[in-house]
Amino acid sequence: MTIAFILIKSDLGSEDQVLEKLKKIEQVFHVERTFGDYDMVVKMESEHIEKIREIISWDIKKMEKIRSTLTLVQKE
Repeated sequence: MTIAFILIKSDLGSEDQVLEKLKKIEQVFHVERTFGDYDMVVKMESEHIEKIREIISWDIKKMEKIRSTLTLVQKE
């Protein structure tokens, strides 16, 4: 099992909209709003790191209103 935490910066005022879109992704286990440099943290789980990489690259990073991401991976 691979677990990834994705820190996300979004456009000002779009946090709730982005959060709702992220919750619809099957591998997203938890989404929480944060304060500071990043607006939210996403916890993803998948059997394969390639699936996580694919979702981050093709779904999350290309989502409207997302400015940047930082991914932290934990392999169990």
